[in-house]
Amino acid sequence: MAATVRRQRPKRLDRWAVMAVLLANLLALSDTLAVMSVDLGSESMKVAIVKPGVPMEIVLNKESRRKTPVTVTLKENERFFGDSAASMAIKNPKATLRYFQHLLGKQEGNPHVALYRARFPEHELGFDPQRQTVHFQISPQLQFSPEEVLGMVLNYSRSLAEDFAEQPIKDAVITVPAFFNQAERRAVLQAARMAGLKVLQLINDNTATALSYGVFRRKDINTTAQNVMFYDMGSGSTVCTIVTYQTVKTKEAGMQPQLQIRGVGFDRTLGGLEMELRLREHLAKLFNEQRKGQRAKDVRENPRAMAKLLREANRLKTVLSANADHMAQIEGLMDDVDFKAKVTRAEFEELCADLFERVPGPVQQALQSAEMNLDEIEQVILVGGATRVPKVQEVLLKAVGKEELGKNINADEAAAMGAVYQAAALSKAFKVKPFVVRDAVIYPILVEFTREVEEEPGVRSLKHNKRVLFSRMGPYPQRKVITFNRYNHDFNFHINYGDLGFLEPEDLRVFGSQNLTTVKLKGVGESFKKYPDHESKGIKAHFNLDESGVLSLIRVESVFETLVEDSPEEESTLTKLGNTISSLFGGGATADTKENGTDTVQEEEESPAEGSKDEPGEQAELKEEAEAPVEDTSQPPPAEPKEDTAPEEEKAAEKENEEKSEAQKPSEKKEAGSEGVPPAPEEEKKQKPARKQRMVEEIGVELLVLDLPDLPEEALARSAQKLQDLTLRDLEKQEREKAANSLEAFIFETQDKLYQPEYQEVSTEEQREEISGKLSAASTWLEDEGFGATTVMLKEKLTELRKLCHGLFFRVEERKKWPERLSALDNLLNHSSMFLKGARLIPEMDQIFTEVEMTTLEKVINETWAWKNATVAEQAKLPATEKPVLLSKDIEAKMMALDREVQYLLNKAKFTKPRPRPKDKNGTRTEPPLNASDQAEKVIPPPGHADDAKPISEPEKETRSEPADAEPLELGGPGAEPEQKEQPTGQKPTLKNDEL
Repeated sequence: MAATVRRQRPKRLDRWAVMAVLLANLLALSDTLAVMSVDLGSESMKVAIVKPGVPMEIVLNKESRRKTPVTVTLKENERFFGDSAASMAIKNPKATLRYFQHLLGKQEGNPHVALYRARFPEHELGFDPQRQTVHFQISPQLQFSPEEVLGMVLNYSRSLAEDFAEQPIKDAVITVPAFFNQAERRAVLQAARMAGLKVLQLINDNTATALSYGVFRRKDINTTAQNVMFYDMGSGSTVCTIVTYQTVKTKEAGMQPQLQIRGVGFDRTLGGLEMELRLREHLAKLFNEQRKGQRAKDVRENPRAMAKLLREANRLKTVLSANADHMAQIEGLMDDVDFKAKVTRAEFEELCADLFERVPGPVQQALQSAEMNLDEIEQVILVGGATRVPKVQEVLLKAVGKEELGKNINADEAAAMGAVYQAAALSKAFKVKPFVVRDAVIYPILVEFTREVEEEPGVRSLKHNKRVLFSRMGPYPQRKVITFNRYNHDFNFHINYGDLGFLEPEDLRVFGSQNLTTVKLKGVGESFKKYPDHESKGIKAHFNLDESGVLSLIRVESVFETLVEDSPEEESTLTKLGNTISSLFGGGATADTKENGTDTVQEEEESPAEGSKDEPGEQAELKEEAEAPVEDTSQPPPAEPKEDTAPEEEKAAEKENEEKSEAQKPSEKKEAGSEGVPPAPEEEKKQKPARKQRMVEEIGVELLVLDLPDLPEEALARSAQKLQDLTLRDLEKQEREKAANSLEAFIFETQDKLYQPEYQEVSTEEQREEISGKLSAASTWLEDEGFGATTVMLKEKLTELRKLCHGLFFRVEERKKWPERLSALDNLLNHSSMFLKGARLIPEMDQIFTEVEMTTLEKVINETWAWKNATVAEQAKLPATEKPVLLSKDIEAKMMALDREVQYLLNKAKFTKPRPRPKDKNGTRTEPPLNASDQAEKVIPPPGHADDAKPISEPEKETRSEPADAEPLELGGPGAEPEQKEQPTGQKPTLKNDEL
């Protein structure tokens, strides 16, 4: 048993060592645990963070606002973001970029590009022939793609989050509209890479809103399904979402709440921006009418004036949401002419009448995709700033047929809070309560391929096949596998969007290319030549639709199988034992498990929340198309037909299981499946069926992107470097501005101080004139040459002036500190003297301080008194304009030295134990005097009564007294003296009853 204990101890130590290392790593990484979310809207963005001690907080920008305009002003030598850029839109509208997200993932011929040109004619859009996209041409030397501009905004949002969190942040969750297709989502990911952000997930903004709503109402979610509709009308678009909340049982955490996206409808151009543009056009028309007879230019031709009108239209829309009418007024709109006009809510509603008619459209789309009716919707909740328009609420309420619309959610910040909750859940640094999220595929994706078929003997024709890979409103993330069985040579297949009939013709034109990728496979024929004696199980293509909704082809592989006979001698006793255990615990694959395709779908998809009802049938259809040739062209073993007719996911799962244990598991599966009991020792060894051996050969893949080519790695690196250089330039500019401001502030403050009495008292007229002359010269230099001065020059000039004024400032500061420092020194000296006097009055028997200690304290007190008196007297003789000899730092040093000695004695007295009372020589107790109670209350006898007897407490048995000069730390210890010290003749022994 002892040996066992000795063996276990190192294991325990190892565990504690591992835990210590993990804890140290966590502590080391505690400064970089924060994550952020960016709710990227068309007009503004909201940033939220989670860090230790700060759960889910909205970040304030530099103007202390909770939302920041998504606006960038780009000049030759500087950039502006947020509110600063929004104010620059009037001064320099051409260099101020807004609503550029509408150009992400769009080629030059897209209707949205033409719409952007019509809305913002001041921007010059250049053409990129390589990708067929557009870019902003700020100047002949300055041009930026929409992805680069978005990267600047994301980098700025990270700087806001880092300033708020006071630590670096790299991990982020970014919201995107639910209607973004593959090209648009990849464009956002590329922008994040340019900004140096690690994107944990691109989450749909409607999903983030639903998650935020569910997280804060977790207690209200139960096993009964609750259907909630979220109507989100923002600045640029409108999205309607139907979400089902209920608790489900999970493998990891038991019963947990879940949200499932059931239906989605959207309108890409219906939002607050279109309303503001209508108002801007109306105000421009009114202004032109006011100046009709003055031969004035059309205000629409003036970009600055149109920028002013758009800002006024934004304000007017907000005010008219709460008022029946309002006066629009702009000072100096154009040619120093003021504009003033009254606009009523009725006029505004008439201008946007066709927009309000489109409000119910997304609701109907969402109901159709969810296959629901309005009676099944329990609540309709408003999200987004444009839903505050009264007419929108009126039309929507009539469309949904409810008594009222829900407004119990923060319409501006819900998506940001839901996204940051997801960021914390995805980050390894935080542990949050599980909330299952099942998002839905908006656009179906299918695989198309062509193969030769022989319809009649000797007559061959090409047959075009389509197989749905990810169906509409199916859950994601998930993985799918498709198998091609009739190919033994290199071939191509295509990945395209599925049926988009639910989109309007205009939306289809905006959608762009419906062809995603052409996949060219290389090495198929070589794999068949490499395994000529093996049976082909097809060419398997593995697809992944990740958490961000981005499709990727993971790998393509050619799979072969053959039968391998094991000799009886190869099966050892250990193998028999393994077979027995496998059969007992279900390790073998039985015929029932082979026919069950649902479990294998879950295993292939690697997600517990992605198995839908139609997935097994879908995969079986794919497999049925691919497996037909195998039955005609090969002669499989007796157990093969079940393998051939099984669904595709089942075969992929079987492949994974067999790869894990090629030596033992295949034989175990076959025997467990056929008999379910361990084999007999002799006869069944000879009759043992052959096991399958699976071989996998990787196939080369060449992808040809058809919707929108991604930026090449070199171009992406150049863009990232360009943004980094701009960021460094901005930091240098901020540093220079800070140095210039510090220099200017120092000049003005010092010039003002020269006329204050406290500075005039410690300086001569000549000294003040010298300083004043230097300050005036520096001020003149800053005005004349400061604009071209570098940061180093500004800092050197400031250092020179501070050195010149150092003596003056030093004398003033010292005189300000003298009264407080000297008063504190006097108090410390008085208290120390009283303490020393009391310590010397302690009787010798009770004395806990040595003579050396008290002498040392007395010496320090006397030296401090002498230094103070001498220094103060010397300082009184010096003129105020000279350097003082009485320095505050010297006073503090003397106080520290004296306080250190006093604290040493106080600590010694605090931790010293009282000495026990000794017995008399006859072993009898000394009788206390009659007034023992009065005497016991005194700790230190008054002067003149030091020899009076003190009361003696009853000592414990076998208690020995210590010598008076014994060290306090050794009382009762191994070094204590065992002998009893004898008392002088005629004197009673004294003992200390209380501590000092």
